[in-house]
Amino acid sequence: MITITVISGFLLALAAPVLHTLRPSWTGRLLSLPPLALFIFFFSKIGPIAGGEPLIEVHDWAPMVGARFSFYLDGLGLVFALLVTGIGAVIVFYSGGYLRGRPDLGRFYMYLLGFMASMLGLVLAGNGIAIFVFWELTSLTSYFLIGFNHHRESARSAALQALLVTGVGGLALLAGILMLGAIGNSLEIYELLANGPSIRSHSLYAPILILILIGAFTKSAQFPFHFWLPSAMEGPAPVSAFLHSATMVKGGVYLLMRLTPVLGGTEAWHVSLTLFGAVTMVSGAWLALFQTDMKKILAYTTVNGLGTMVYLTGLGTDIAIQAAVVFLIGHALYKGSLFLAAGVVDHETGCRNVRTLQGLYRQMPVIAIAAILSGFSMAGLPPLLGFVGKELIYETVLNLSAAGRLQTAAALTANALLFATTAFLLIRPFFAKRQTGAATRHKIPIDLELGALLPAAVGLLFGLAPWLIDTTLISPAVSAVLGRKEAVHLALWHGLTPMLALSGLTVLAGSGIYIGFRRIRDRIEPLRRISRYGPGTGYEIILGGLKSLAAWQTRIFQGGYLHHYVLTIILTAIGLTVVTLVSHPAGFYLNLERMDIRLFEFIITVLIVGAAIVAVTARSRLSAIVAMGVIGYGLALIFIDFGAPDLAMTQFIIETMTVILFVLVIYRLPGYGLFSTPVRRFANMVVAVASGLLMTLLVLIALSVRQGSVLSEFFAENSLSLAHGRNIVNVIIVDFRSLDTLGEISVLFLAGIGVYTLLKLRPIQEEKVPGKGRTENGLAAD
Repeated sequence: MITITVISGFLLALAAPVLHTLRPSWTGRLLSLPPLALFIFFFSKIGPIAGGEPLIEVHDWAPMVGARFSFYLDGLGLVFALLVTGIGAVIVFYSGGYLRGRPDLGRFYMYLLGFMASMLGLVLAGNGIAIFVFWELTSLTSYFLIGFNHHRESARSAALQALLVTGVGGLALLAGILMLGAIGNSLEIYELLANGPSIRSHSLYAPILILILIGAFTKSAQFPFHFWLPSAMEGPAPVSAFLHSATMVKGGVYLLMRLTPVLGGTEAWHVSLTLFGAVTMVSGAWLALFQTDMKKILAYTTVNGLGTMVYLTGLGTDIAIQAAVVFLIGHALYKGSLFLAAGVVDHETGCRNVRTLQGLYRQMPVIAIAAILSGFSMAGLPPLLGFVGKELIYETVLNLSAAGRLQTAAALTANALLFATTAFLLIRPFFAKRQTGAATRHKIPIDLELGALLPAAVGLLFGLAPWLIDTTLISPAVSAVLGRKEAVHLALWHGLTPMLALSGLTVLAGSGIYIGFRRIRDRIEPLRRISRYGPGTGYEIILGGLKSLAAWQTRIFQGGYLHHYVLTIILTAIGLTVVTLVSHPAGFYLNLERMDIRLFEFIITVLIVGAAIVAVTARSRLSAIVAMGVIGYGLALIFIDFGAPDLAMTQFIIETMTVILFVLVIYRLPGYGLFSTPVRRFANMVVAVASGLLMTLLVLIALSVRQGSVLSEFFAENSLSLAHGRNIVNVIIVDFRSLDTLGEISVLFLAGIGVYTLLKLRPIQEEKVPGKGRTENGLAAD
């Protein structure tokens, strides 16, 4: 069933454009039903998972290399699955109202649902290779979503930036996963979880940790990779809400939590996660203060939230993991609601500047309530779930024995800055009195109001009654991260505690920052300009250098002459092969005694050689084409002689089609001309003869060692049993060389697309209208 849930998401994505064509006005509401059904399905698994019964499904993909499509549902995967499907249903429902009337809305639904299915596959995958596949699918689908408004250069640039940063991290992750599977003797997650001690004591632990942290940090926008996340705000509001609340950026956090029993508990793990997490947590809250765009403010507060979750995961104590899971759920709910509310504000007013907006409470009271509830949760105010999470964070840092004061100060600073940022986000835009005219209430579609209000209401419900989720969701998830059973009991009120005192101090400090920052914002503006020299600038420098390098090597190595490319390839192959033959003469054996050439083979060989000579010396293109056809047909005769009629048939068909196509286009080609000197032609002849002699030598060497080859025996023994094919040559091409064949097909497919594009871009010759002229772009002009 878990497999079906993931596959159904992708099938739904493919069907979305068709459904939108049939019922465009109802598509959003209809498409939100399948994610809701998936949410109900995962909700029904709360009981078994809470009882300590993880669900495992295994489907062999390439078992000989350990690649399986296996799925693993435990407490941690269940929390993420509920967030992805639940918030996904709200986002799809909201999108129908937010983007109503867009002609490309069907394509948007396809990207969005594919994004949801990719994230769902990521958090449910039970195999390392499957995790990587879904990991990359989230990057690819997010690229399409961030760049959805592709008519804007800024959207295209932001999408490319997100894809490059997370793509590089994905390559590092793949290397880390493969190394982890090698030392853990398995790529299955549930098997690796049991091998944590042996993996942590292995000599390759350090490089594996570094590679996996690079992948997780790039995905979850940890310092110094945080710069791509605010740029991703170029996507529409539903994309930003989904991206920041429950999907892509939470992928790195999920991976770190999932691998805590495997890689956690070491000093390297603790220092890396707490250091980068704390820096990201504080810097994200600080940078949010300087923003005036609602979505940019929320983006930097997401950076803060991701840093907080990584920081808590790195601490690794029981209470820290509890705080991380509670904060994860609370953050998903309030951040999704805030982004959707900001989208409504932008949709109705055409503005997102918090220093310009005023009186929104009167214009859109439902959206204001949603923003207030979710904003209070982000600020850590009761009775929202965000307050429960913040209390757990303070309890975590207060219980630290080493460097507790410093980490308490860091958490207090980040939360105070976050409180001030929330005040900037809410007070003036929603409650400031309008300077001109009376505010009039806007008629907002129900899709938008419900989408923004529902997650905020759930955050309020869980804040008032945290016991609804402590044993059913939080405890199984915490147990999965810790690798042992852990009971969790949450409450909104614990009495007068040091944590409550720190919460009060947060409110006071945050209020002071809000009041003081309004007065000195312009004076400290130069501090924000320092960010121009941060990691984002480094990305631009690296990307610019890469483009310059590509342009340089293109000028040097790709001058536009196919002759030069072929000559370079042949000379390189000759040089490398000759060096190998000379440096390792003992490794090669040449036996000429077995050269028993029959008359038929001799005649065919002479025919092919003669045709080749004619092809390169003919003065007529038609003669050269006929000679090349003779070469192809001669090879087909050799295939028949050696018992390969299928290859001969393929060769006959291809050769015939090639000759026909050549003849059809020959009359459009310019006449023969001499473009090279006699010296150059002589040099080309020498290279051609040398390459031919070298290939002949290599073939003779291969024939001499044929008796020692084990490949022929392997193919003969396994073609029928493993690949269910009696024709060994076909089995080699289709099964044993499947990826190679797929690559060749992909090349031909892309070449076909290129040819089709060039044909579509041909200038259209139109008849000249009397009395009218034609401009360069083909438009009529007087």
